[in-house]
Amino acid sequence: MPYIDESPTMSPQLSARSQGGGDGISPTPPEGLAPGVEAGKGLEMRKLVLSGFLASEEIYINQLEALLLPMKPLKATATTSQPVLTIQQIETIFYKIQDIYEIHKEFYDNLCPKVQQWDSQVTMGHLFQKLASQLGVYKAFVDNYKVALETAEKCSQSNNQFQKISEELKVKGPKDSKDSHTSVTMEALLYKPIDRVTRSTLVLHDLLKHTPVDHPDYPLLQDALRISQNFLSSINEDIDPRRTAVTTPKGETRQLVKDGFLVEMSESSRKLRHVFLFTDVLLCAKLKKTSAGKHQQYDCKWYIPLADLVFPSPEESEASPHVHPFPDHELEDMKMKISALKSEIQKEKANKGQSRAIERLKKKMFENEFLLLLNSPTIPFRIHNRNGKSYLFLLSSDYERSEWREAIQKLQKKDLQAFVLSSVELQVLTGSCFKLRTVHNIPVTSNKDDDESPGLYGFLHVIVHSAKGFKQSANLYCTLEVDSFGYFVSKAKTRVFRDTTEPKWDEEFEIELEGSQSLRILCYEKCYDKTKVNKDNNEIVDKIMGKGQIQLDPQTVETKNWHTDVIEMNGIKVEFSMKFTSRDMSLKRTPSKKQTGVFGVKISVVTKRERSKVPYIVRQCVEEVEKRGIEEVGIYRISGVATDIQALKAVFDANNKDILLMLSDMDINAIAGTLKLYFRELPEPLLTDRLYPAFMEGIALSDPAAKENCMMHLLRSLPDPNLITFLFLLEHLKRVAEKEPINKMSLHNLATVFGPTLLRPSEVESKAHLTSAADIWSHDVMAQVQVLLYYLQHPPISFAELKRNTLYFSTDV
Repeated sequence: MPYIDESPTMSPQLSARSQGGGDGISPTPPEGLAPGVEAGKGLEMRKLVLSGFLASEEIYINQLEALLLPMKPLKATATTSQPVLTIQQIETIFYKIQDIYEIHKEFYDNLCPKVQQWDSQVTMGHLFQKLASQLGVYKAFVDNYKVALETAEKCSQSNNQFQKISEELKVKGPKDSKDSHTSVTMEALLYKPIDRVTRSTLVLHDLLKHTPVDHPDYPLLQDALRISQNFLSSINEDIDPRRTAVTTPKGETRQLVKDGFLVEMSESSRKLRHVFLFTDVLLCAKLKKTSAGKHQQYDCKWYIPLADLVFPSPEESEASPHVHPFPDHELEDMKMKISALKSEIQKEKANKGQSRAIERLKKKMFENEFLLLLNSPTIPFRIHNRNGKSYLFLLSSDYERSEWREAIQKLQKKDLQAFVLSSVELQVLTGSCFKLRTVHNIPVTSNKDDDESPGLYGFLHVIVHSAKGFKQSANLYCTLEVDSFGYFVSKAKTRVFRDTTEPKWDEEFEIELEGSQSLRILCYEKCYDKTKVNKDNNEIVDKIMGKGQIQLDPQTVETKNWHTDVIEMNGIKVEFSMKFTSRDMSLKRTPSKKQTGVFGVKISVVTKRERSKVPYIVRQCVEEVEKRGIEEVGIYRISGVATDIQALKAVFDANNKDILLMLSDMDINAIAGTLKLYFRELPEPLLTDRLYPAFMEGIALSDPAAKENCMMHLLRSLPDPNLITFLFLLEHLKRVAEKEPINKMSLHNLATVFGPTLLRPSEVESKAHLTSAADIWSHDVMAQVQVLLYYLQHPPISFAELKRNTLYFSTDV
């Protein structure tokens, strides 16, 4: 039977796929772990994985004990005149729990001494092999699981005594834990064995990854993993959402002005629609699902004659249910999966892999890209039929929203008549969409041809200088958008230049590129009228004065020198300069020749000189941000003015007496930018070159207990000045994220900003392992973000506690 999706703790969609990247857990060794690997390092990782698993195994045994505890007294009362439950009910609810307990108690008792008296020759593969061979007991438990839950629920409803027992079962805490007992429901405990099968399989995968092929445990672990995988496959319902990419030739019948894929909010859920703008009508359609070989057609969801189409002004539009943005961390998880799949496809092609395997990977990639495209847009675009209802689209780019609005308004200047299409006319019009459409594919990278440019990966430095051509004075600012993962996102925003026709911003921004091909600049007039609030997202609507786009040509951009250009938009000219730094070039850190300053000087040297635990520059910048910048929208994401940051850098380097006065007068984004620059210019990253590979391995572990054990062990391995500074920064960033409703900076946003700054591969590491820019993004940046996010989401970490514990055991199972 399939797994039952009724878990009170987590989704039981068990599958033989790794949770991180959708990869198949293969008994074959991961690439690179052949004989002759750094065996010592692998064995050390094995110890960390096993220590974490042992800790979670202890908790699991305690949970099974807690479940078994009421079974004996319940059985004793079953034969009396006042039974709480019948023998049959008891046997149904507690079916196979005793057997599972005995299997794991024996496994724990045999594994524990091996981990506690660790040496490189220790073998324990036979223990995992034996554990895997007893999975038949779990099969019986799973088959009975739904009935057990239903029986427990019915008994709770009919018997108050059993209800009290089942609501508060006492689970013993781990030996070293301060908590002696915790209360857990019977329902939650009955789910634990199902959860455990997946956990054990993930641990086997981690162990295999860090076990040299020539180690005696390797074939035994391989066999145990094969058995576990087969077991999971036999009982898990494999969900495979089938989506289809569409390609058609272009034709011309009725004049089509514009078409494209947009996300529509329909009945409180997101739907991807293909929207067609004809000379006199806007038509929203979806592609019909058809069986293979049949001609594909569109299904019209609705249409509005342009004569009846209006854009409701903010004050006119009715309040709509609030559009909840998709959680940042889930979007980033999708991006990680996409990047990992992209890497796998490249490897398969390089190794001349089977076309079927490549197609399967491409299909998985398309599914993830489709979900990302569907769930990432948040900018509302509402249109209204003056004779009927309103429709709401969500876009990722204000540029795109402006394009649609302008195209419709241009057509509406003609003398248009209202009309109603007959069913035959509508059928003919919808039928023509398939031939006429200009956007053939959903805009995801898996639909690109192999010979298309992969785009740029690295950092684009842009200085927005000035703008000319405004007819009257206004409060003006610019935003910058770049494309990544098939859609555009806003990456930077200049300050507002007040009451002028010739704004001079001269602001520099560093924009991270993820396979980007275009840069867009939008120029706005700032609106301060609070009545002009968009009810779809509660934000004041600023007026777009002009917009323009340039292609990021790798040959033009990839030079060390600044390239100055002008974008013309609606009679307005915006002057800007840009230069590009590839990711491998950005890894280079140049130590300062002047050791009396703070920038480019080792953190240990600075703290020793200052006789402080955390460098003065870090403490002062953090204090100033918390004093007056913690509610600033986009704090740490929005760049400060480059000249202000350089001025602050000079003052800190010179240890000037006027530092505090200068800080209090300086724009808060410049102070935030100075702190980021300090960490970026350290001779080596805060989390060190030496530990970088271990952080990458630790964050990739699948088992939560093993991961926690490893990640805490790595923190303890940092030099004290680095560790104390990191913990200080961590608590500051958590306080910033507490104000997310105001400053729009979630833990994930902050991890994205700081992760690649605090944790980067050394130049040597980078050159040794990575070949292409896409690989660099895929393997590094997202993992760096995940490492920092892991610590940000972790309960407070104390320096003293870390140093006191020689081995960190997780209590989170």
